[in-house]
Amino acid sequence: MRQRWQKKPTSDSGLKSTASAPGKVILFGEHFVVYGSGAILCAINRRITVSAEAITEKKIRITSDVGSLDMEPGIPACDVGSSLRSLYHIADTALRSHGIPGIKMAVKSDIPAGVGLGSSSACCVAGAAAVSGLFPDSSREKILELAVDAERTAFQGTSGADCTVCTYGGIIRYGAKSHEKIEPGPGFGLAVASSGTTHSTESVVARVKKFRDANPAEFSRMCDAESEIIRSAKGQIEQGETAELGRMINQNQQYLEAIGVSNQTLQEMVRIGQGAAAGAKITGAGGGGCVFALTDGGTGAADAFREGGYECFAAGIDCDGLIVFN
Repeated sequence: MRQRWQKKPTSDSGLKSTASAPGKVILFGEHFVVYGSGAILCAINRRITVSAEAITEKKIRITSDVGSLDMEPGIPACDVGSSLRSLYHIADTALRSHGIPGIKMAVKSDIPAGVGLGSSSACCVAGAAAVSGLFPDSSREKILELAVDAERTAFQGTSGADCTVCTYGGIIRYGAKSHEKIEPGPGFGLAVASSGTTHSTESVVARVKKFRDANPAEFSRMCDAESEIIRSAKGQIEQGETAELGRMINQNQQYLEAIGVSNQTLQEMVRIGQGAAAGAKITGAGGGGCVFALTDGGTGAADAFREGGYECFAAGIDCDGLIVFN
């Protein structure tokens, strides 16, 4: 059985909770969202599942496909030298708030890390929900707040957009103070292709900031243009206007290339996607990772990516968002 929230009485060891959250594709707005332009994101049908259990030892223990962690609680997240520091922060926050000795967590993922598909955000959302499920009075809003706080231990400047779509699912238009769901028209499809290389979000974000500082007027103009694309794209998605939506996606890609987050491999992949579909662009930080093509549900773009030597999958829209299991 699954439900959105799972509430349990506070106690000692033996309490267990499991939660799952989807990955995402950024249709519009990566990097520019941090500077107020907003974004449109789509949750996809690849998931991370996190289980949490209260234990009697004064420990935070985490196991995952990318490593493990076994530490005393009470250490600042910035001093945790592990890629699992965000989950450590979630567990440590819960221990301080609820007074139990320790927590162990286990992570299972079918979202590849470091490729722009929201693995870190999905992990934070699922982790926050799993740990919150050990205690009463959890809510989706509190879980999202904890997840964003945790993600900031890894990416200080995160906008919160990724965690928001991983929590609510579907397609959303995200702004700094609110978000709204977008219901796509018929024929909305995505083909996601991997470059085979990961990226460092921090280094790419720093590169964008350097460009912005050196070219303030040009960057401001692109932010304004991106905001206008995002305002217009909502209607195009709802009406299923694939051709116009593809044109906007290609325009967004030009901005990403201008601010320096693309490279030769990504540009080759984008050109393959644009040649076989209405539009294609980078998703996520750039510098590596993935590209998506907007399709009408056909296989032409996926076939073209594979013929070019790139792994590819058809991404469905995940409408569930965060799920808590019991």
